[in-house]
Amino acid sequence: MSNTLTYATISIDDLNKIDFSQIGEDSADTIRKSLDLTQFLIKWSSEPTFIEDELVIPIGVYNHANILTLMASAEWSEPMP
Repeated sequence: MSNTLTYATISIDDLNKIDFSQIGEDSADTIRKSLDLTQFLIKWSSEPTFIEDELVIPIGVYNHANILTLMASAEWSEPMP
């Protein structure tokens, strides 16, 4: 079965606008943040109202394959020793 979730990177400045009941993360403590702490990642199966209403504008929106590539990048992952 393929992953049909949608992923988005969001500015850390919008963290307080996230309704965690609408996404796959539980709280600000469980989200994945970029290494420089300027962005975070959310995922959903149904588009959250805060994105539909443009209260939060994603930096980028991704499918599963694309988000795996992004998460492996230097912005999101420490280099392997």
